[in-house]
Amino acid sequence: MGVQITPKELAAYFDHTQLRAYAVHEDFVKLCKESMDYGFAMVAINPAQVVRCCRLLKGSEVHVGAAVGFPLGQTTVEDKCNETQTAIANGADEIDYVINITELKEKNYSYIEEEMAKIVQICRESNVISKVIFENCYLTDPEKEEMCRIALNVRPDYIKTSTGFGTGGATFEDVALMKRIVGDHVKVKAAGGIRNLETALKMIDLGVSRIGSTASVAIVEELKKSL
Repeated sequence: MGVQITPKELAAYFDHTQLRAYAVHEDFVKLCKESMDYGFAMVAINPAQVVRCCRLLKGSEVHVGAAVGFPLGQTTVEDKCNETQTAIANGADEIDYVINITELKEKNYSYIEEEMAKIVQICRESNVISKVIFENCYLTDPEKEEMCRIALNVRPDYIKTSTGFGTGGATFEDVALMKRIVGDHVKVKAAGGIRNLETALKMIDLGVSRIGSTASVAIVEELKKSL
């Protein structure tokens, strides 16, 4: 695959994910313990679970990431800003928010840029990492390119392929497109459908800086067995 990597280095790419509506306390205990044991970068959770996971991860280096406007992105800018502020106040140190796809489809680019700028500014003021979820499965290539150009203006920390709840997840083609436009100015996160080592390594080879997955443990264990 062109990537030489240790299990520890691979684990550091992962945002270990538990976004299911029916998850219970034991699921979050498992998520956080695995994240600490393996050294994953972040736990990706819904905002209502931020306080719980901050408590479970206390004293560790694992970040707590809240999914804002998730998974449809169809709340107002004000709602997304309030959700972001509340998540940060509760202890989140990363925010992954979903764009308003309707406004993008309507070519209301000023709305998209204003939304992004406001959320990114809230994150910057609190020294919190910001990630913008495109949900590429619903977008045309020109729309993806426009989102990348807007991101170059606003400069969130990351742009992200997918929620994992749409009709499709991360693709190699989309990651290549995003990297081609933003280069090293904005990092890229691939998420959705990344369930094996081969796919994860290919994504890293293409230049992603984070990977969102529910299969993080299995992927790292697959690497360990291959060594």
